[in-house]
Amino acid sequence: MKLLSGLVVLIFLFFVPYNSAARISLKKKIQVQNHLKSLNKVAHESIKSPDGDVIDCIPISHQPAFDHPLLQNHEIQLGPNYHPEGLFDDKKVNFLKSSERLMPIKQLWHSNGKCAEGTIPVRRTKEEDVLRASSIKNYGRKKRNINILRPNSAKPQPDLVTQNGHQHAIAYVDEDKYFGAKATMNVWQPKIQQSNEFSLSQIWVLGGSFDGDLNSIEAGWQVSPDLYGDNNTRLFTYWTSDAYEATGCYNLLCSGFIQINNEIAMGASIFPVSSYHGSQFDISILLWKDPKEGNWWMQFGNSNQVIGYWPASLFSNLADGATLIEWGGEVVNSASDGQHTTTQMGSGHFPGEGFSKASYFRNIQVVDGSNQLKVPKDVKTFTEQSSCYDVQTGKNGKWGTYFYYGGPGRNPNCP
Repeated sequence: MKLLSGLVVLIFLFFVPYNSAARISLKKKIQVQNHLKSLNKVAHESIKSPDGDVIDCIPISHQPAFDHPLLQNHEIQLGPNYHPEGLFDDKKVNFLKSSERLMPIKQLWHSNGKCAEGTIPVRRTKEEDVLRASSIKNYGRKKRNINILRPNSAKPQPDLVTQNGHQHAIAYVDEDKYFGAKATMNVWQPKIQQSNEFSLSQIWVLGGSFDGDLNSIEAGWQVSPDLYGDNNTRLFTYWTSDAYEATGCYNLLCSGFIQINNEIAMGASIFPVSSYHGSQFDISILLWKDPKEGNWWMQFGNSNQVIGYWPASLFSNLADGATLIEWGGEVVNSASDGQHTTTQMGSGHFPGEGFSKASYFRNIQVVDGSNQLKVPKDVKTFTEQSSCYDVQTGKNGKWGTYFYYGGPGRNPNCP
């Protein structure tokens, strides 16, 4: 009887289908665990976010940045030497009716705790996060075959969209040398058609020839099921020093970016988000090059909420400033069923619908060579398919230079 029962168990196990976790080879599981160990540093405290994230409060000196060979003996800079002069006073936008008043934004994990001084909040990476990537090495990085947007180049060929899968609706400047950029953008939760697509809104600070030596610093908000495992709207950064080939990553998912702030977690959910014909919620982001040390800094909001910096040693072409600044939206259009994706950009509505319906960037500014924030000159726009996603600029005394952008993707005019 014992022998028979044993055979039954063996037969049962033989026919039980393995789930995806069970199919992972022991070798790959060990590799994933080693990668997790390198990313998830020992925490002083861990905070469970309502969205399921775990935020680890780790000592500032133990963060992943210092695994970079160029930063082994780096002395942490606890603040910039200089802020750009002429920061826009957001109090000027209080012309809105009370029903349209812009509201502050928080991160979801704040409701369950905060990190102590001397630590930084880091979103914990899970095994399933790494396994969603095409490879362990590529986790947290953009796909290497990404087509780099160069709006001042010749008009894209009609089949460009299906070749590279990325579409944009942006405003940009490229007639000068720039040492930073700033903007305020409202935050939405665009719908994503399938998990390998994303939708983001960000600032790009770019330098280089676009032929393999491109330097890029990027920051904004995104919805990316592949990267985060859900459809939440999240604050993010990205950087590369070689046109996305081998360097850089999102947030703190590789060494490089040094965080000094103990309140904001990169990659964590932000809330609330704007609603169509309802309350609008926006964030301000400033990226600039410290004229003394040469490091590139990021500030979140207008209350001197400095997040951290990218050390000057990470870059070549951005060492002397940027040659191109872009603001706007980007989506991945995989067109897997032969039709344009329904993944939304921004609010999912076209710019012509205006405030509380369309997504916007307002008070866009650049930092000049004297560390002054200035209204950009000769702002141009670019979109691959205006029938899918579009952009419209404007100027007024309250929002300075601004633009509305976005769209629904697939619609009767965007097949």
